[in-house]
Amino acid sequence: MSVSDDLMSCAGIVQKGDPDRFAAVLAARPAARDVLLPIYAFNVEVARAPWVTQESMIAEMRLQWWRDALEEIRAGGLVRRHDVVTPLALVIDADGATVLDRLIVARRWDVYRDPFEDAAHFESYLADTGGGLMQVAAQALGSCPAEVAQDVGYALALANWLRAIPALEAEKRVPLLDGRPEAVATLAQDGLVRLARAQVRRGEVSKPARQAFLAAWEAGAILTQAAREPERVANGALGQSEFAKRVGLMWRAASGRY
Repeated sequence: MSVSDDLMSCAGIVQKGDPDRFAAVLAARPAARDVLLPIYAFNVEVARAPWVTQESMIAEMRLQWWRDALEEIRAGGLVRRHDVVTPLALVIDADGATVLDRLIVARRWDVYRDPFEDAAHFESYLADTGGGLMQVAAQALGSCPAEVAQDVGYALALANWLRAIPALEAEKRVPLLDGRPEAVATLAQDGLVRLARAQVRRGEVSKPARQAFLAAWEAGAILTQAAREPERVANGALGQSEFAKRVGLMWRAASGRY
């Protein structure tokens, strides 16, 4: 298979498994798409690994397979042939592989049904998954302070997490330490603070790297909804209309703002 075949495969994985992020990729410039697609396809594959089986050992083995692949990338030698791993090795460096490895370790929480240990555990989960993914994506495109990308990624991860609460609870998971409306509103407000903190430092992010932040185009609106009307979270009523989503993404793609 050629690199273009691998990228087509990655595109199919992202389109099916993460349609909102796929829309953000399409809004980015063509050169950025070739970088983002393998990273986002990796994320889809890792995120779903704990959910495709009821056997925790098998899920752990799936996650370990991806950790081994990242170790090959980090080592800089021969990397296994795979339609996601092969193009991923072309767009991330050893530091990026290290960050993505922490993402996989955090995803081990998804294998089991235990609640988060405490607030620090919950925050580190979002930081290592959403924050880490955004950091790698942005830095693979251009210059970007890690903490800025982490803030944007955390805000996006929190917004997505709050939208997923009903589905997680249906799976007998305990997604929040405190599900009271006031606690949910506080969580959402923290996400908005992080997003605002990243926006203040927009000038430190190169234009190419900002294209990774297109993935967070809905985060602010969703977190604002959750902060103002936290009951929307339990009711599964977070989100924008398709028209608002499309207009918001188009505006951010054209303006370079996030």
